[in-house]
Amino acid sequence: MTELLDRLQAVMADRYQVEREVGRGGMATVYLAQDLRHGRPVALKVLHPQLAVSLGPDRFLREIQIAARLQHPHIVPLYDSGRAGDLLYYVMPYVEGVSLRQRLERERPLPVEEAVHIARGVAAALDYAHRQQVVHRDIKPENVMLHEGEPLVTDFGIAKAVTAAAENLTQTGTAVGTPTYMSPEQAAGEAELDGRSDIYSLGAVLYEMLTGTAPFAGPTVQAIMAKLFTDAAPPLRERHPEVPEWLEQSVLKALAKTPAERYGTAAQFAQALTQHTGTTPPGATPVGSGSQAVVAKSIAVLPFADMSPEHDQDYFCDGIAEEIINALSKIQALEVASRTSAFAFKGKNEDIGEIGRKLKVATVLEGSVRKAGDRLRVTVQLVNVANGYRLWSERYDRQLEDVFAIQDEIAASIVKALRVMLSEEEKRAIEKAPTENVQAYEFYLRGRQYFHQFRRKGILAARRMFERAIDIDPAYALAYAGIADCSAFLYMYWDGSKANLEGADSASRKALELGPDLAEAHASRGFAVTLIKRYGEARQEFETAIRLNPKLYEAHYLYARACVQEGAMEEAVRHYEDAARVRPEDYQALLLLTVPLRALGREADIRVALERGVERARHHLELDPEDFRALCLGAAGLADLGQKTEALEWARRASVRDADDPGLLYNLACVYALSDMPEDAIKALETAVENGFGHKEWLENDSDLGSLREEPRFKALLKKL
Repeated sequence: MTELLDRLQAVMADRYQVEREVGRGGMATVYLAQDLRHGRPVALKVLHPQLAVSLGPDRFLREIQIAARLQHPHIVPLYDSGRAGDLLYYVMPYVEGVSLRQRLERERPLPVEEAVHIARGVAAALDYAHRQQVVHRDIKPENVMLHEGEPLVTDFGIAKAVTAAAENLTQTGTAVGTPTYMSPEQAAGEAELDGRSDIYSLGAVLYEMLTGTAPFAGPTVQAIMAKLFTDAAPPLRERHPEVPEWLEQSVLKALAKTPAERYGTAAQFAQALTQHTGTTPPGATPVGSGSQAVVAKSIAVLPFADMSPEHDQDYFCDGIAEEIINALSKIQALEVASRTSAFAFKGKNEDIGEIGRKLKVATVLEGSVRKAGDRLRVTVQLVNVANGYRLWSERYDRQLEDVFAIQDEIAASIVKALRVMLSEEEKRAIEKAPTENVQAYEFYLRGRQYFHQFRRKGILAARRMFERAIDIDPAYALAYAGIADCSAFLYMYWDGSKANLEGADSASRKALELGPDLAEAHASRGFAVTLIKRYGEARQEFETAIRLNPKLYEAHYLYARACVQEGAMEEAVRHYEDAARVRPEDYQALLLLTVPLRALGREADIRVALERGVERARHHLELDPEDFRALCLGAAGLADLGQKTEALEWARRASVRDADDPGLLYNLACVYALSDMPEDAIKALETAVENGFGHKEWLENDSDLGSLREEPRFKALLKKL
């Protein structure tokens, strides 16, 4: 041991200062080291010599590269890997905490709530990895670290590297995988494993957390294998009667002998562990219970108050708050209330505790901005909703050009206050300034303010503002993405002209050219090419956007709409559900989910989606009673549920806001058609077309308009388009 440590210190002295051994497993010895280049502690893992010989450096480095792609709050990232003499190594962050194995050695079984929380976090990590086509192959308590109560999965890619040389491993005595947690198909030596193998392993780990013992145990590997292939896992409640029946059934489903009988995805397993414990997502600690459960690491950023001398900086104050929301939303372990929900409290003098309870968040950030000439004062405070105590506060007196640094510092302080662990990718994402030009940034913020009105006049004004931003900073990728989105939405809802179509295409191209790592640019490009029916390209762009920012609502939502347009209804269902999960207060995805569900004939699911969507729309309207989008879609949902009186009331309220808006008129037509008012429906459609609506395929395919298809005026209208 001392000899190996001395060798490591000698061959890696220029890069790492190796301090001491901290652990030893079946595949590697782990050392605490200092990364001399970046000044940080790391875990240096050195493969056992005999294993290194079996693998060879080329194969090892090729296989380990897959781990470098994974960036998730519940995955310990790969920093480095390489060869030092005849030693093969990989480097990860040094996580302060204990492994799940060490936790189980201190206490078994674990409290049910803790066990489920850990399992959901691991499931979230696995779901992400599986969507990147990466299977772990060795999920066990030793490979799950616990940091401040949060699980972190380690050693992605290592078991795959070992498997690559499996024919030699029997000679070295190194096992591929761990029999106690190994799926039957992995134990049988199947080479092509999918994510369901990891789901089995996680089921075995959760079983052990809940009962204190593994589902299958024995004195030898052979004895364990025999039970693995032939015996059913003993019921959990026989070993731990306090385990709820629903949880027992969830675990046993994960432990099914054949992959087809398990959960299809790790996300489904996580959902099964969530549905009886509120809506807490993996990676968050629930506070309270039931439908009112709140995520501990959750925040709402309220619009900042304008304290400027002329009180004319409303757009600037809103923009700073929105940019902080956008930055925080890129952090997987943090739940952030959407701009729509948080900004519904603008100008309202409500108690912070009440706001937090309405938004179902644990913390609220409020602040003010004073902008005078080239001077800027930003005051912020982070408040704990439960007790009203201030967790952190700060005042920034800076030059206006320092606005980007201020936003970064606020985001970093929130992360620190909430004890959120960031991946390297997340750190880079929240620190990257969209532009260096403050004047361009101000026009961009004005554009965002207009864009959120989501009416034709507002979208047109937004596009002009984004164009002004580009005039000042021609390399402003987000502004080009804004132009693309404006042009695309104008084409979709208000003006189906060739100019808007071409505008969306050219601006999205430019956004992607300037910001190839910008999730918003890829989502905008996906949206643009969907309109010209280049569905393969759209899929690639949306997938890239989601990989870059899995919590970008627009990527999931627009991807679903693209799938509907393509006719890929099963995929549309999945992406609408993803959108609704990413933004828990969103009503749009759930109400539009009915379109692919109806195409698939899933009548029972349609009603569930409608009820959930209407409930969310109703909650949204409690915060913002005049939001015409919520009124329109909610009205259609109510009509579809047979609640026609309330549907017509919502439709009336919507029409008051902008009676000539073609998008609004189309949605009103859907409400009237569902409410057995064909004359009103056709009149609304005729006016919509007169005012610029030009999507013939919508009228032909929208099931809400099914009752109008044989009406002569409807047929005549189709001929005009």
